[in-house]
Amino acid sequence: MKNIVILESKNTPLSEQEIEYVERKGRGHPDSLIDGIVETASIELSKYYLNKFDIILHHNVDKGLIIGGESDAVFGKGIIIRPIEIILAGRATSLFENIKIPIEEIVIKSTRDYLKKNTRFLDIDTEVIINSKIYPGSSDLNNIFLRKSEVPLANDTSFGIGFAPLTETEELSLKIEQYLNSTDYKIKMPAVGEDIKVMSVRQDDEINITLAIAFIADLVNNIEDYITQKEKVQNDVLKLAKDLTGKKINIIINNGDSYELNNVYLTKSGLSCEAGDDGSVGRGNRINGLITPFRNMTLEAASGKNPVNHVGKIYNIMANEIAKDVVKLYPQIKECNVSIVSQIGRKINDPKNVRLEIIGENTEKIKSKVIAICEEALNETKELTKNIILGKYHTF
Repeated sequence: MKNIVILESKNTPLSEQEIEYVERKGRGHPDSLIDGIVETASIELSKYYLNKFDIILHHNVDKGLIIGGESDAVFGKGIIIRPIEIILAGRATSLFENIKIPIEEIVIKSTRDYLKKNTRFLDIDTEVIINSKIYPGSSDLNNIFLRKSEVPLANDTSFGIGFAPLTETEELSLKIEQYLNSTDYKIKMPAVGEDIKVMSVRQDDEINITLAIAFIADLVNNIEDYITQKEKVQNDVLKLAKDLTGKKINIIINNGDSYELNNVYLTKSGLSCEAGDDGSVGRGNRINGLITPFRNMTLEAASGKNPVNHVGKIYNIMANEIAKDVVKLYPQIKECNVSIVSQIGRKINDPKNVRLEIIGENTEKIKSKVIAICEEALNETKELTKNIILGKYHTF
């Protein structure tokens, strides 16, 4: 395939560079919450279309917003005064073969279900308002979607980015949040809310990690209790980090706290959006769950895009999977960066260009094998779509 280009780079892998920044917005961060909500809406719409019509109809529900509410949280008690508002926006096929499709009902139910699954202290009935502004899509994109073709045609001119392997700092940032938001840890430390943000800065062999963690007001008795619980979390994170890396680790939690003023990070729900922190689709983690300013990145919001022919979702997932496969199969490659760009109306298995930048030694002999990995991935787009609907890939 002529449009696949392999470049050998002499750049220094990020893991060997002097400075590195990595950010992870946890599942309760408002940007992550809205990403999860619209992605779940897309999955549920896809399932409904398949069950009803045996095909996935055109939709893109990737324009969502969380408008923060107002709350009052003090030691031992929290209350939400003004509800959190969620606005779902985008386009979806609402009429097919003269059958009306209950778009609003589907996406509002999926939103409620997602919030119930991913928050513990939020009352969905009284503390959240959900509005759907999802309307029928444009005729040209619908036509592209429904054109008879063995392979779907791209409904956008866009690009996807992927890289592998993750550095220790990236792995650490991801695993810290996953650990603190795990079911087991919530049992151990129930006062730790879902809104957790990790910011890691590595300089040479020292990693400074700043955590923002929303604590549950009802489960913290006083300032002494807060300090004790925060120190326990700090020790748990430090232990986890030391199990994952030999680098020097420094952990700071809720650096904005003022113990003298009793001004600490307390919430009723464990979410910052209860008190004015807003969220928007695409402002948070990239498809690999991280924000990595020293890496190749795309601003594409993958969550909520249809899994059939929107290359803004498909190529981002595919690029990451290709990069992971390459470094797994060929350990001499220290770093692999993948870029895939589409052209609207072109078959999605035939992108305008695929670019792989590899850093390593003795890579000339494996170029043809790396190209074969790309071609195999491109020829399995239907399987990729199936796995997206099954929830096998994360988009944030």
